[in-house]
Order: sequence, then C-alpha cells, then structure tokens
Amino acid sequence: MDRMASVDPDRSEWDVIVLGGAAAGENAAQYATQFSGLDAVLVENALVGGECSYWACMPSKALLRPVEVLDNARHLPGLSSVVDELSLDVDAVLARRDKIVSNLDDKGQVRWALGAGIDVVRGYGRLTGARGIEVTGEDGNVRTLTARHAVVLDTGSAASIPPVNGLSEALPWTSRDVTNLHEVPGRVVILGGGVVACEAATWLRGLGVGELTIVNRGARLLAGNEPFAGEFVADRLRAAGVTVRTERTMSEIRRQDARDTGVGRIHGGELRVTLDDGTTITADEVVVAAGRAPNSTDIGLDTVGLAPGGYVEVDDQQTVRGVEGQWLYAIGDLCGKAQLTHMGKYQARVVGEVIAARARGEQLDVGGYGRHTSAVGHETVPQVTFTDPEVGSAGPTEQQARERGIDVETVEYDLAALAGTFLLREDYKGRAKLVLDRATDTIVGATFVGTGIADLVHSATVAIVGKVPVAALWHAVPSYPTPSEVWLRLLETLHADRRGGSA
Repeated sequence: MDRMASVDPDRSEWDVIVLGGAAAGENAAQYATQFSGLDAVLVENALVGGECSYWACMPSKALLRPVEVLDNARHLPGLSSVVDELSLDVDAVLARRDKIVSNLDDKGQVRWALGAGIDVVRGYGRLTGARGIEVTGEDGNVRTLTARHAVVLDTGSAASIPPVNGLSEALPWTSRDVTNLHEVPGRVVILGGGVVACEAATWLRGLGVGELTIVNRGARLLAGNEPFAGEFVADRLRAAGVTVRTERTMSEIRRQDARDTGVGRIHGGELRVTLDDGTTITADEVVVAAGRAPNSTDIGLDTVGLAPGGYVEVDDQQTVRGVEGQWLYAIGDLCGKAQLTHMGKYQARVVGEVIAARARGEQLDVGGYGRHTSAVGHETVPQVTFTDPEVGSAGPTEQQARERGIDVETVEYDLAALAGTFLLREDYKGRAKLVLDRATDTIVGATFVGTGIADLVHSATVAIVGKVPVAALWHAVPSYPTPSEVWLRLLETLHADRRGGSA
C-alpha cells in the first residue's frame, strides 16, 4: 500500500479539510467541491474508504452471499438433491472476500479521490483550534493544515469491549477480525445480539464453525426491530445448530496462551467462558459484538471548547453545536445519529452542500425537502440485516412510533402466502408489517422479514419520506410474481380490517 502523501508536502491550506477518509468523508469532500470551485483534502491515518470498504459492509456481505445462495439451493427442488451434501469452498469464499476488499489496499480509493480533485494527506489528524488540523505522519513528523472555510470530522467508531473479567486479556475477535477471518475456528462464542452478532453467526456457521453460541443479555435478538424479526432469526439460527442464550451475560473469560496472531487469526489457545448462571462454554475464539464507541477521545475536541469522548452533537446541517463560526461539522458514526454507512453518506451529501452554499454566502434551503437539512432522512433510517432470513426496516417500529406520540394503526401479512416468495424457496418463512399514522393515513414505519426482501426496503423508504397517502398506494401496482406483491396484500388486509371483514 502506498503510504506516501498524495499532495505537495509543503502545502498547508485548503478550503475544506475532512478529518477521516471513510465513505462519508469522501462524499463530504466530493459534494463540497464538485460544483463550487472549492478544494478539499482528506486526512486519513489508515485506509481511504474506511470501515465499510474493508472491515464491515463489503467483507461481511462477501461472506454472507455464498452462504445465502447455497442455503436457498438446498430448499429448491431440482437443486436440493444436487447440493444437499455439499459445503462451501471456504478458501474460495475468503479469496473472493479478499478481492472485494482489494486485499486491504486503498490505491483504488486514492486514485478515485485524486481523480475527483480531492487531495489526500496520510497521518493521524487532530484539531488544534479554529480551522486548524495537526497531522502526525508514520515517521513522527508533524504537519499543520488550515481550512479556509470548513473542517469535517469523520473519525468513525470502534468496537467496544465490555468490562468482563478476563475478556480484554483474552484478546477476543472484534468485527474487524470476524469479517477478515483467515482461519475458521471450530468453536466460537459470540457476545451480543444485534446486527453484527447475528450476521456473523450466519456466515460463521455457513463457513463451517462446528459449535457456535450466541450470548445476549437482552430477551431477544435484533432488539431495535419489531419483535417478530428477532424471533424469525433466532429460530433459523437454532435450526442451523446455533445455540442462542438470551438474558445471559459473560461473567469471566479465561484463555490459555493469549497472543496477538494478527487480524482474523485465532488469538491463542482454548477459551473457557463462564456465564452469569454458572454455565461454562469451551471455545476456540470469542467474538465481541456488543456495540461501538465513537472515535472522539483523541481528535482535539478540547481545543475548540468541547469535551473529549462521546458523540459529537450536531444540528440538522451537521454543524457541531457549541462551536462558534459555523466552520466545524461532524458526520457518520461520530455524531451518533445512525451508525450506518448509507446514513453517514447522506449526512455527507447534506454537509457538502451546506459548506458550498455558506462559502458562496447563499441562504440555506432547510425547509421541507430542502437540500441543506438532514432532518427528513433521519426520520426514516432504512436498514437491512443480511441474516437468514433477511430483516429490513424503515422508520420506527410500532412501539417507537407510539413513544413519539403517533396515533398508530398497524397491519401485518404472512410473506409465505405470496406466489413470489414460494418461487424463491418452498419452505419460505417471513412477515411484513406497516405502521401507519391515523391522522395523515400515511406509512411511518415498515418491517420485512424473509428471503429476498432487501429491495422492499427502498419502496417503503420512498413511501415514508414522500408521505404517500394510503389511497395513492392503491394505484402503485406491484409486479407479479415478486415479493413486492406484499404491498397489495398489506393494503387489502388494512382495507378489510377497517371494514371489519376479512381480506
């Protein structure tokens, strides 16, 4: 990997400095400069492209896709008899994963940035005061940069390690290890029950982990979704041979010969995991998927009057609160609004437009669907969890909507009753649910669980963001036979419920 700076080493000023070159940071720089005449630089200590490109979204989906394809084939007559006794070619799966993450080489990302007119400076950056950044290179040399107009913070987050006795000393795997695994442990314990934990359990089992246990302190998996989502996923994991222990925590971890063998390699000898009920589990590796913390403790927040650590609070223009002059912005995981790559990129598009407009002295368009506000998108926050079955959602759950004071109406439908889902696999299981606002007769939330539902999420997102009335949705005709037919069936069920009859 080329670690050289991609600009004149003596240059010190740009219109926009983006601290952190992940996907959101790239977008912020692009949108701030592409039509404005401004210039920008990315300051990155690791890989340009960030967590999503190398250690999260891309490698995880590369691991999940082969597992999904083989599982679906096992449930389709004509294929099941051919593939039923087959297993994945693990080496080939990992090789394809390595190709997708460019073997952890960011030359392609740097070429994109330079081609877009965005400079790149390598090193660890910290704020030094108003519009100032200090960059420490790998050689220890320090370089001082100044932004004429704006600094954007995109420093992301890192996996949290809970204070379990012996856990840190055992050198457990985090999300980076499990997405970049280079050897498959025989026995694994996963701590957590959210998206990372459930997706990792899916591909680890598919890649051949023999004994796999999920330990989750909550009562159900995927607690941020509708309750049935976690139930479907837990049932499928158990059917695949995974042990799911809910309402349990780890009380102690002991490992023989713990050692740093590198990312994605087994970090030492056998582990003994003790749960709070006294149960012990012997494993070869522990995966910690118990949340993330913002990278904000050592980025110089104190030099601009902010307390280090925690999320950086921003307004709807992603401007950092508590800093005068409207020059400092924060996006992505750092601001804590939604820890999803696509939401960070959405914030980045807004912030780039805001920086360009403010540099030109223009009035911001912040009303309704204005380009200079991120308020609308944060009401919806679409997400897909690529487990078996997939879980997709947009907007609040029923409980979350009620907590917001919405007069809620709901409707649900069994996705297995559709011709389009039966074509996908004969043992299809899934469910769809809409949350509606009675006052406006519009959808505010939607959840889909089942194979092949990922693309349904965007149609729900459009309906929610556009505040499309139910009456109008009657005329959005779904294609047959596809899973999108569930929209018609949900509306029919809703109509029948309102009339007190049956669909």
